[in-house]
Amino acid sequence: MADAPRRPKSDEPDAKPKHAGPAADAKLSGKPKSPPRRRGRADDAESEPLPLEPDETVPDHIFAEQSELVDSIKRTADKLLADGATRGDLKILERTLKELRYAFKMFTPYRKQRKVSVFGSARTAEVAPEYAHAEKFGRRMAEEGWMVLTGAGGGIMEAAHVGAGREMSMGVNILLPFEQHANRIIDGDPKLANLKYFFTRKLLFVKEVHGIVTFPGGFGTQDEAFETLTLVQTGKRDLMPLVWVDEPDGNYWGHWQQFVNDELLEKGLISPEDTSLYKITTDVEEAVEEVLNFYSVYNSMRYVRGKLVLRLHAAPDDQMLERINDEFNDICASGKITCCGAHQQEADDDHLEDLPRLRLDFNRRSAGRLRQLVNLLNRELADAPNRVEASKR
Repeated sequence: MADAPRRPKSDEPDAKPKHAGPAADAKLSGKPKSPPRRRGRADDAESEPLPLEPDETVPDHIFAEQSELVDSIKRTADKLLADGATRGDLKILERTLKELRYAFKMFTPYRKQRKVSVFGSARTAEVAPEYAHAEKFGRRMAEEGWMVLTGAGGGIMEAAHVGAGREMSMGVNILLPFEQHANRIIDGDPKLANLKYFFTRKLLFVKEVHGIVTFPGGFGTQDEAFETLTLVQTGKRDLMPLVWVDEPDGNYWGHWQQFVNDELLEKGLISPEDTSLYKITTDVEEAVEEVLNFYSVYNSMRYVRGKLVLRLHAAPDDQMLERINDEFNDICASGKITCCGAHQQEADDDHLEDLPRLRLDFNRRSAGRLRQLVNLLNRELADAPNRVEASKR
């Protein structure tokens, strides 16, 4: 029998420590003095201590399973030489693995912390009404205990961080030829990663958060909005609240919606229920409530042995369950929607063990209708007795 995999003795960073520059004040009032502007490098954050060390109490059987996956990564890498991979291809893979490894390490201590990604233009001026909107949104989400993740640049990204404050901000900065610098709030913070590739950055924007709020912006903002919609619509990302926020009396998203209606919906390129996946508003408080209310009853979803399981904070009674089956039988590939408890395959989510659940054989193509089901649960079970909260373990 092969020896059990040994745990690494330390988690020393690959790069030598560098001076990260002066830290911004945790509580901002007015405009603090900006640290010296500099172009970040992908490994800059490697030298920064993370808030928490990796958990050393991982059970041996889980550690063994993780080691098997790492061995598989190594075997795949070994095949690259036999494949005759070019230097350019190898550099892309090497950089991608480095970026994601560090970013996952950065996010790990915050995996059970609710987070929202904020998208929008880096060119938005501080005097613009959208800037004030984004700042207010960041502040309100931080007050509700949510962290705010942005692309770490200026404009809308900076505004959301100003509102949230340094402690509740996270950033994934992109390195551009014209040197996008991290904003004054997040620059030098250990919760900042500097990335070369857009695709690794966009993965983190969607994978690591529980909601996305988008303000007006350019090509990049439109790319992020449409890609997020695509990932949720196709089931490549679990359901989460998507909110498009316009300036007061603005029509940026109104024109966008008109395009969607005229060019996508009327021509049958999307389904009517797909428009349930997002909400458009000019009101910051409405945007905040949309994000928070999404998790008022619904907690999360997961596939277990091919069946979709919705984890909830309140269980529907028999009458409500019958209504759900009557109204949403079209999203089931077979059978009915039933109540169930936690499955042993959910052991890695043990803090959610006590939550009631619904199980269904989801057809995996009706994401808009699934979102409508979640909306119904949040609305009808909001005042249900015997509410169950996730444990702190």
